[in-house]
Amino acid sequence: MMFNWLSLVTGLFYIVLGIVVIVYKFFFTILEPAVAYALGAVLVIYGVFRIYRAISRIKKSRNEK
Repeated sequence: MMFNWLSLVTGLFYIVLGIVVIVYKFFFTILEPAVAYALGAVLVIYGVFRIYRAISRIKKSRNEK
């Protein structure tokens, strides 16, 4: 159960990191705008996926009880 909540927080972290990469165009080094947008989009999409997966697992564990 704790893993699901940690996964939810991690998903939020990925979304924030993706937004930061898009805005500042920086990820350990200065990025070209096209690379920054692509990397930021991938990070945001992965964050949304982790949140969706965590929510579905939380709902599934509540239905089993």
